[in-house]
Amino acid sequence: MLSLFVSCHSGIIKQENTLSYYFNQPAQIWEETFPLGNGRVGLMPDGGVEQERILLNEISMWSGSKQETDNPYAYWYLSRIRQLLFEGRNDEAQALMYQTFVCKGAGSALGDGANAPYGSYQLVGHLLLDYHYNTQEPITDYRRTLHLNEAIASVSFKKGSTSYQREVFTSFSGDLGVVYLTADDEKALSFTLGLNRPEHYTFAIEGRDLIMKGRLPDGVDTLEMKGTQYGVRVRVVLPKGGTLTPLDSTLTVANASEAVILISMATDYFDKEGYKEQIVGLLASAEQKEYSALKKEHIAVYNNYFSRVGLDLGRSSTSDLPIDQRLKLVQQDENDPALAALYFQFGRYLLISSTREGLLPPNLQGLWCNTIHTPWNGDYHLNINLQMNLWPAEVTNLSELHLPLIEWTKQQVRSGEQTAKVFYNARGWVTHILGNVWEFTAPGEHPSWGATNTSAAWLCQHLYQHYLYTMNKAYLEEVYPVMKGAALFFVDMLVTDPRNGYLVTAPTTSPENGFRMANGNVVHVCAGSTMDNQIIRELFANTIEAAGILGVDSAFVEELENKKAKLMPTTIGKDGRIMEWLEPFEEVEPTHRHVSHLYGLYPGDEISTESTPNLAEAARKSLMARGDKSTGWSMAWKINFWARLKDGNHAYKLLKDLLQPCVEEGTTNVTGGGTFPNLFCAHPPFQIDGNFGSCAGIAEMLVQSQNGYIDFLPALPDHWGSGHFNGLKVRGGGEVSARWVNSQLKEATIKATVPGQFNIKLPEHSKNLSVRKNQKPVSLPVIDGFLHIPLLDGEEVLLQF
Repeated sequence: MLSLFVSCHSGIIKQENTLSYYFNQPAQIWEETFPLGNGRVGLMPDGGVEQERILLNEISMWSGSKQETDNPYAYWYLSRIRQLLFEGRNDEAQALMYQTFVCKGAGSALGDGANAPYGSYQLVGHLLLDYHYNTQEPITDYRRTLHLNEAIASVSFKKGSTSYQREVFTSFSGDLGVVYLTADDEKALSFTLGLNRPEHYTFAIEGRDLIMKGRLPDGVDTLEMKGTQYGVRVRVVLPKGGTLTPLDSTLTVANASEAVILISMATDYFDKEGYKEQIVGLLASAEQKEYSALKKEHIAVYNNYFSRVGLDLGRSSTSDLPIDQRLKLVQQDENDPALAALYFQFGRYLLISSTREGLLPPNLQGLWCNTIHTPWNGDYHLNINLQMNLWPAEVTNLSELHLPLIEWTKQQVRSGEQTAKVFYNARGWVTHILGNVWEFTAPGEHPSWGATNTSAAWLCQHLYQHYLYTMNKAYLEEVYPVMKGAALFFVDMLVTDPRNGYLVTAPTTSPENGFRMANGNVVHVCAGSTMDNQIIRELFANTIEAAGILGVDSAFVEELENKKAKLMPTTIGKDGRIMEWLEPFEEVEPTHRHVSHLYGLYPGDEISTESTPNLAEAARKSLMARGDKSTGWSMAWKINFWARLKDGNHAYKLLKDLLQPCVEEGTTNVTGGGTFPNLFCAHPPFQIDGNFGSCAGIAEMLVQSQNGYIDFLPALPDHWGSGHFNGLKVRGGGEVSARWVNSQLKEATIKATVPGQFNIKLPEHSKNLSVRKNQKPVSLPVIDGFLHIPLLDGEEVLLQF
């Protein structure tokens, strides 16, 4: 139940519910501020009392430009590199690659590309509010809350006898930022407003507007800024009076009781000519509406996405505490099942907030960064990180938010075709570990990680997963050429390793891990890796299946079948674990954060407890050897691994590890991977893939559908003994819900979003099963523990146990 009350003076509706979390003080560090975003515009208010800083972000705020990365000499050395690898001289091959087989130019500038052609995602700037009070009395009753069900951040406190309230949101309907300030005493609201950023900006005041604009470096012309142009315009509206005074660089509001601040921003990335008019037009449209209408419209659009899925894992005595205290108590074995549900919904909230159809996918920090030199350029790392960002999209009922990644992938094809030709003399298209908004597809400047060449194939998994969840044949026809092109690259690029007769990728890596050779040298470059084989096998299989659905390319299908059969299968080593490389190399770092050789367990489906129990056991041993503690995103990945192994308690243990507070109490010291106070995941630093990966992992604990059937509660931990969910999606075009008590499934529903047959794996306690189809009792045969249910579009079946 929601507890609602309306403040008649301000019109602010407060909601106290489990889909919110709060602090009882302003943010002391950036990672305590609340992330707000509508897929394009981002705000992060710190809730300061005397001075408030609101970080401004825009998804296309990138420096850099398209660059020439073709290295015409690389292919000349490819055969020699392969020869060295096949002779077991990997160290020499890697050394030669450093000299020859890298992109032309500086590449990513080793992650510091803000002023290089590669570029960097950057903050837009800061909106600064200095508040003026007419009393020196202390602050009381301070509360700062993020409401996930509304995508609104609020602050409330008292200073003396006056109550102050604030609400901030990035409007999903109006496409701009909105700040609403109130005081319950007349003329008690006064503040000064300013704008800034660290560099490359000019400032002006025009009437009631603050204006900031500038141009970022393109990384080529160092004397003149020729990169992305951007603009910000901030307008103050005083619905109930007060004065507005412009000064040289600020606006001052005095003696008001209510103020609305509208923040419009854009770059020329999507619209070279019209972005300035866009900024002004959005302000003009928003100003015509009362705040209550702006808020109501925003919530309605946002909830078209957010309200699709519900999850209730129960409550506890800690549920009403500030979030920083809840995180600490969980580590002390205080069960807080509502925190897991909140964290799951926070992942969905972040995805809804950081991408939008027609725009860009979320980057390494989603939509939010607070620097010019964003860690790792805030780019698209393609050896897991970008892909992990979209793991929740399908299963948590946000399929259309998968499309920005899919469109971004399609945009890489032309550049990837050039890279395939220049570096490998191959057809098709390829991209390596690095990606940005400028279609960078070449090998990175550092072969130890830059040589990974299966990133396009991994991206194509997302193209096909979107089809499997939506069953949209017209969409499949659209993306099939992209999948075919990625497969065609490996048809040409794979070569026979004379030592074993298998087809291998050479050169390549197992990201980003190294091994020790017999001579003691540590290297990364190899001929073939287990991850490469798993990804390529999956790409070939998906392309073959797609071609069959579409009735095309029979000759090409036969060629893929032949190539696929010549890849080394996933192999168990003498130690009982999955081999990471195709040879039994000595591990340098047994607890390395990447667990790439288990791709076939998750996100792939080559390894399963049912169909490949020996490989599943070897995967379990591999995970035990790797260990649980790691960087944040790595622990999130491991949640999914253990869920696929049907070990809910170990998956829960990883979730608990991930929720470990990573900022030392009373300091700003970051202690390691875990969770920042505002629930951002720590690599460290903040990297959003851990939030998305763990969200997907929680869903994976509750329902799975990768093996051709739906498995309810496959990895339910003991801590979640009773609960229910609704709105999750399964492959084949279905939406499902479930309710369980004492760890036993009591009810489950499947609603078809397209016609099809849904196969349900029944739990052991299903002897008293009853089935209702479209609310009418039906009798369906149970075959070998499975229920097979044909449904038309919109039909629903209810199972009761």
